[in-house]
Amino acid sequence: MKLSRLMVDTSPLRLSREFRIVFTARLISVFGLGFAAVALPLQVYQLTGSSLMVATVHTTTAVSVLAGTLVGGLLADRGDRRRLIVIGRASAVIGFGALAANTLLPDTPWLWVIYAAAVVNGMFGSFSAVALQAAAPGFVPPERLPAAGALLALNAELGSVLAPALGGVVIAAWGIGTNYVVTAALSLVTTALVWRLPRLDAPPAEGGRPSVAADLREGAVFAVRHRVVGPLLLLGLVQMLFAAPAVLIPEFTDKVLGGGEALVGLLYTAPALGALIGSLTSGWAGRAHRTGGLLLAAVALCGAAVLALGASPWAPLAFAFLVLLGFGQVVEEILRYALLQSHTPDRLRGRVNAVWTAQATVGDSTGALTLGALAPLIGAAGALMAGGVLTLASTALIALGFAGLRTGRVLTARPESPSGSPSDPSVP
Repeated sequence: MKLSRLMVDTSPLRLSREFRIVFTARLISVFGLGFAAVALPLQVYQLTGSSLMVATVHTTTAVSVLAGTLVGGLLADRGDRRRLIVIGRASAVIGFGALAANTLLPDTPWLWVIYAAAVVNGMFGSFSAVALQAAAPGFVPPERLPAAGALLALNAELGSVLAPALGGVVIAAWGIGTNYVVTAALSLVTTALVWRLPRLDAPPAEGGRPSVAADLREGAVFAVRHRVVGPLLLLGLVQMLFAAPAVLIPEFTDKVLGGGEALVGLLYTAPALGALIGSLTSGWAGRAHRTGGLLLAAVALCGAAVLALGASPWAPLAFAFLVLLGFGQVVEEILRYALLQSHTPDRLRGRVNAVWTAQATVGDSTGALTLGALAPLIGAAGALMAGGVLTLASTALIALGFAGLRTGRVLTARPESPSGSPSDPSVP
């Protein structure tokens, strides 16, 4: 296979002005959030000296994200998605601006301002994220959805690799307040960019606008009963519950690898490196036919990587398996994005993407608690190996039990209704 056919497909950027705006705005936004990801926990720890207080801010943000995701998904299917995107990005300017002003107080910065900003940024930022997920597939032809997913994954990985390091440099040189000012400025830039998008009205509901309860029920029934989307969401939950080992890396490094803080930091960068490699070599994804089967294989690869990580007694080997994990995760993300968006009717995309995002928020926290609870019982290495085995076993069961996902492919014609069109083989 030619190297050029492996490289990431940039055709969505060439074909769609709207996708170029989204890609650029998201890249800038990810950098801003990466800056804040360093500043917020550091400031809270400096103010309180308590890791528990740092965790409570994180939890406050997570709860706000969950609430904002569910509300935003409903609103994204009932009105102008562009307006929600602009509101979300503009709220970040206000939130981070308040955090910057809080650092200028003559005495100690107020802790309640940090919590309030976490609520605002989590809630309204989720409006933007869900509305963008719902609108973006409409900017490219259906056959370009894998390429679009790869590009969106790529800018997320670039931000996660570079932004925290740059944020730390800014704090070391000019302080936390400057970090918040930079983040607010980047949020202002993204607000101006998404303002240039056209109006993005959700498709009208058949037979008039139903009640909120009916809208929620319709989205939930579709997500659960669809032969591809339902098992796709279940597979994602499995991956997040059992194949997300970040919480165990410090203990594994200390008790198994015999390393210190520097090795912990290095191991945390490994999945992002693997994901970056996977994004850059994703050109094949748009030509794949058995997308569902490849998705199952990608999640199985994640399980195998976590299992092998737990059995690794040597730091370079552990690093390599974490790179492999990141590679599998981004391949799963690209294929999942293409399948989910192509099988979901446009008028339901806000609610279905909200279900996916909410599942990711809850699954990530639950997975950390699951593996964290296993570690005192069987050790960090044992918990990692158990997580890998559970991932492999669950993936095999899903593959055997859900033929719709196993044989699923990216649709080249957009589905018209929740019941599917006659050309959609994934719907009974």
